[in-house]
Amino acid sequence: MKTFFVYLTLFFCLTLFSQEQFSVYFETNKYELNNKEKIKLASWIEQNKTSKIVAINGYTDEVGSTGYNDTLAFKRVQYIFNNIKEKVAIREDYKSISVGENFKQSVIQSENRRATIYFILEKDISRENEILGIVEEVIIPDDAPLHEKISLAKVGTKIILKNINFYQNTFAITPESNGALYDLLFVLQNNPNLKIQIQGHICCIDLDRRNLSLDRAKQVRRFLVFKGIPQHRITVTGFGTTKPIYEIPEANEEQAAANRRVEIEILSK
Repeated sequence: MKTFFVYLTLFFCLTLFSQEQFSVYFETNKYELNNKEKIKLASWIEQNKTSKIVAINGYTDEVGSTGYNDTLAFKRVQYIFNNIKEKVAIREDYKSISVGENFKQSVIQSENRRATIYFILEKDISRENEILGIVEEVIIPDDAPLHEKISLAKVGTKIILKNINFYQNTFAITPESNGALYDLLFVLQNNPNLKIQIQGHICCIDLDRRNLSLDRAKQVRRFLVFKGIPQHRITVTGFGTTKPIYEIPEANEEQAAANRRVEIEILSK
């Protein structure tokens, strides 16, 4: 039965392209390295004292039962871990997982009896989360001013533009919306690399037959372009009632007002 054991930070580590990797090989049914492989591991440690390990994967060949191979692979990983801990930095959140027959065996049996270290070089550690595909949750205070929300936001973040209102059943912006419009204008003026998508939403009906949500997003863009913001920095779309905050029909006017909104999505900063 083919099997292997993986000791890793995140399951998807196996598919990452920005990590380095290094392997050592074991003799049949052994979980300690022979002298040749010990020297190889010691050399790697010496060269990678400033690197950071994100995963250690253990593998076995086809010989033995599934349970036996899982245990053997685990012991191989533990052996490597005990030899490198406190010598090379290791992420604290890695886990053990048995993947069983998902391991594609090499026809050369000796290549299957290995432990592979996945690591990040010192020059790339500042990009560690990016390399691992970890998206950090950014908490943006709801009552923060727009410029602060933009500063905290990452690409892909959506921000509701509060206090932008329209006359009923039209895309004409009401005068009390001027403060919010100028806040957005100033943010774009002060962040020349910022590109956004303006997204319109409406409430109360099942279908935006008149494309009112799109027209409202376009009207906000018209204001910004008229004030000197290059149009290529602003795209627009209308979602109608396809992305409501509250289920339609809304239970009250407060819910309807929440659904009837304009948002921006950060495209680049």
